Amino acid sequence: MINGIYFANPNYLWLLAVMPLWLAWEYLTRNRSEPQLTWSSLGGFDQKHRGLAWYRPLLLVLRLLSLLALILALARPQTKDVSTRTVTNSGIDIVMAIDVSSSMLAQDLKPNRLRALKRVASDFIGNRVSDRIGLVVYAGESYTKTPITSDKNIVTNSLREISYQGLIEDGTAIGMGLATAVNRLKDSRAKSKVIILLTDGVNNSGFIDPRIAAELAVEYSIKTYTIGLGSNGTARAPVGVLPNGKFQYGMTKVEIDEELLRTIAKTTGGLYFRATDNQRLVEIYDEINKLEKTEIEEFKYYNFEEKYRPLAILAFVLLVVEWLLRKTVFKSFI
Repeated sequence: MINGIYFANPNYLWLLAVMPLWLAWEYLTRNRSEPQLTWSSLGGFDQKHRGLAWYRPLLLVLRLLSLLALILALARPQTKDVSTRTVTNSGIDIVMAIDVSSSMLAQDLKPNRLRALKRVASDFIGNRVSDRIGLVVYAGESYTKTPITSDKNIVTNSLREISYQGLIEDGTAIGMGLATAVNRLKDSRAKSKVIILLTDGVNNSGFIDPRIAAELAVEYSIKTYTIGLGSNGTARAPVGVLPNGKFQYGMTKVEIDEELLRTIAKTTGGLYFRATDNQRLVEIYDEINKLEKTEIEEFKYYNFEEKYRPLAILAFVLLVVEWLLRKTVFKSFI
């Protein structure tokens, strides 16, 4: 390839090796092709006409150039224009159920659990180009933040707006969060339906049992990946509210109902993950991204434009010019 030009028959380019051999042959046989005639005086010759003999190598140059053009034409130079069309055979509908209880402000992940999650989840959303995604948030109760949509800007902006503001009752209603996510997906016609449920605590609120919600997910063929978020041991987390309305922080024990999360994942055909730091959280979402692949078919269309015709015409013109010069201007020297 030379500057966007491809050769359909590049093997013909090996013929270029003939050109230096031809030049060497012409150099070695130059005396035989130009016999010397000795005279006692050149006074009777037209010196101006004799000067044309110095330009005789022009014939060889023209022939070599015509050979070069002919070889390049045989190699069939062409340009290639590629257009791509992508067809999604079976997209995936995904609902991310996010715990927004006050414990998500714990600082064992940096700067805190909620902000670390939002950063990683935003990258995950950006990677799901062909899928529809929705958001459900829950604490002591749950609600739909964003219905499933293919508009990633809407989902990303909604994710950015999530924060703990005390708008809903504090607590951790895992069953209600899962049930709300199931409700968003139950009427979906996608071939694959997935919930990513994240929590950092135990089910201590709500009126729906998480196991019942898991059975509901199975009924609608919804796979659930569960993520337990929080370090092992203790973490600096909100323990009260100061008079100025700000949280008072203290060291608290990290309690995650891993057995429940494993049960939900196993019941629905998903997997359970534990994220104890920022890096592990990134790895978990990367793993889920790889596990849930959208079937995409890519069609490529190639349009080739042949460039050999101008070279073939050039070779012919050079040969004609060389032949005319040989038969006219340089006739007396050949």
